[in-house]
Amino acid sequence: MGGGMGWAELFFSGAGRISRAPFLIAAAILVAGAAIYEAAMGPTLHWITGWVVYPLLLFCGACVLSKRLHDRGRSGWWAALILFALVAVWPQPTSFFDFLFVLVLIWSGVELGVLPGEQGFNRYGANPLRPQAA
Repeated sequence: MGGGMGWAELFFSGAGRISRAPFLIAAAILVAGAAIYEAAMGPTLHWITGWVVYPLLLFCGACVLSKRLHDRGRSGWWAALILFALVAVWPQPTSFFDFLFVLVLIWSGVELGVLPGEQGFNRYGANPLRPQAA
């Protein structure tokens, strides 16, 4: 990953900042992992192993989201709202209130996947694209 960040730090640490490209790659890995897991497991095995797999996916998702939120100058605690919305609508929205969660996910998609990070140094660290200029 950019700036010397390894895979373990990307998925298991909420500190620091990451730019859009590593964020999008990590998010795709986590969503694909969840989808493959759900497709591969039978109902009984899914119920047994889900107690380990889902908390791990949520923790890794919170770490990746926190880093990207930090790059945008926001608190990592916003990751809780984004993950709650994702869990509420996974695998597909079914109720009227899911519309609100979909709006949160659209906002987070634009905020984290489209908009650039803050230029230069912010309270969470150096710009991951130009760390020496900070």
